[in-house]
Amino acid sequence: MKVIAGSINYDGYIEYKAERIGRESTISEIVRLVVEASNTKAPIAKIADKVSGVFVPIVILISILTFIIYLLIGQGLDIALTTFVTVLVVACPCSLGLATPLAIVIAEGLCAEKGILVKKSEILENAQKIDTIVFDKTGTLTYGKLKIAEIINYSKMSENELLKIVGSVESKSTHPIGNAFIEYLQENKLDILNVDEFENLSGLGIKAKIKNDEILAGNSKILKKFEIKNEYNLDEKRLAENGNSIVYVVKNREILALIGINDIIRENAIEVVSSLSKRKINTIMLTGDNEETAKKIAEDIGISKVISNVLPMQKAETIKNLKKENKFVMMCGDGINDSPALAVSDIGVSVNTGTDIAMDSSDVILTRSDLTSIINLINISKKTIRNIKQNLFWAFFYNILMIPIAIGVLKPIGISINPMLASLAMVLSSITVILNALRLRKN
Repeated sequence: MKVIAGSINYDGYIEYKAERIGRESTISEIVRLVVEASNTKAPIAKIADKVSGVFVPIVILISILTFIIYLLIGQGLDIALTTFVTVLVVACPCSLGLATPLAIVIAEGLCAEKGILVKKSEILENAQKIDTIVFDKTGTLTYGKLKIAEIINYSKMSENELLKIVGSVESKSTHPIGNAFIEYLQENKLDILNVDEFENLSGLGIKAKIKNDEILAGNSKILKKFEIKNEYNLDEKRLAENGNSIVYVVKNREILALIGINDIIRENAIEVVSSLSKRKINTIMLTGDNEETAKKIAEDIGISKVISNVLPMQKAETIKNLKKENKFVMMCGDGINDSPALAVSDIGVSVNTGTDIAMDSSDVILTRSDLTSIINLINISKKTIRNIKQNLFWAFFYNILMIPIAIGVLKPIGISINPMLASLAMVLSSITVILNALRLRKN
């Protein structure tokens, strides 16, 4: 049993071993990701930088021209120099420099508080553009805590003998389906047999040997790969129509059994899909499961489009095809099979129960087992971009308003400023941008 940092022992005593040092802990990983995200720039920030790069030379040029014109019209050197300095001070691009990064940093902190770890700050700009979200099924839309629902035994073995073989082979697998068999062995106190030559067949199932017998366990595609005749399509269809994932068990090219595995739909999955639909964001289920099972789960959740029977690289191709249709795609998954799709999507989202490779391939990690975090990410993204645009507007509005006053355009009607007032106005413009950015924390 794993003891999580911060656990409290109320009674008795425990002995435990530290498996990770400080820099490898979850909190250290959160800090590292937030720091990395803060060090990257969103595209909108780069635009602000380019504008500042043009703005500063223009302001310097305006200041110099103002200085020269004041001298040419007969003003004294002191007035010309004071006006020159006033223009430079009042047009200091501090507020422009603060407008974007401040909002981004606050938004990243807000995401972290809500259990959303964003690896790149550009994700906060792009999340609000998403129009299509592709969900993996097992472990993402469902908990991945599978249970054996039904066994159709075609062999002369007892169910325990049969499941002892399957469970022993599945014990070497990291797929959630394997856990269902392992739990069965544990509950029924059955020993795990020695397994040799284990091979994970991605998207198909597994292959191994037990006492020189070749064992296959997987979906119907594994039968096609090994050219094994399938006479049990009707049984498979019936199990699938009840929402079961299907596992064929084969020994020495003979089908021993058909096993139906049931999963539980993740809490809030229906609510999240409904909310996305109201926002006119298309949702798609992408799974390696058979069509009947996938459609049953999708129907229960409220997803109308299902792409089933796909291999890992086919998942990635599906994402690429959607992008070719000018869709802005978010992929949400958890397993090794999802990692290619996560990597090629516009935004890859991995749930915290996912494998390391899935989390490494993704742009966003959800540290809470709650799909509403996707809604939160989109909301924060929209509010952040709106806030940045407001900041940039006030920064530019301030400069457009104050530079002419600093030049002296309104002197004929008795309105003018000196360098001291200009510096105060510059500070106030920066404070305005800061206060506006801080409003994000109230959302």
